[in-house]
Amino acid sequence: MLYIFSGLPGTGKSTIAKLLSKKLGAVYLRVDTVEQALASASEQNQVIGPEGYFVLYELARENLQLGARVVTDSVNDIKLVRDAYRDIAISLNVPFMEIEILCSDKQQHRYRVENRLSDIPGLTPPDWEKVQNRHYETWDRERLILDTAVLSAAECVDSILAQPLIHAQKTP
Repeated sequence: MLYIFSGLPGTGKSTIAKLLSKKLGAVYLRVDTVEQALASASEQNQVIGPEGYFVLYELARENLQLGARVVTDSVNDIKLVRDAYRDIAISLNVPFMEIEILCSDKQQHRYRVENRLSDIPGLTPPDWEKVQNRHYETWDRERLILDTAVLSAAECVDSILAQPLIHAQKTP
């Protein structure tokens, strides 16, 4: 099973993804962790492009092939990235769930962004202006949408676990 989390920074996505991973004993793959490790390893501590996602795709694929449940945690702000995760599940014929986390209360979202501390050494979370100006493509397919302005992290996890699985279908 592949759980694919999406949503802007500060919505509660990582909190929920970690809680779900712990509850399921699933492999937890967070793009921020990979990107920061790559940036820290580079000589100029350079900004990382899509490399972090490519690493995550292969880690997800490998763990799914081993029969593990996998939870991916990334913004997934463009269709191309969302499709890549979904295509991995389909290619391996494993069930998947796409989950978008949002916070409909703009004041609460801003407060979270402005007051959160990074749990990844060396990572500076984006500020409110960067979050607001981030390009986030509109979804074109069904997904589970959870609003952390009205649901706690535990309620979000319960909602995820109550959903039917989407069984991947390889196309001939």
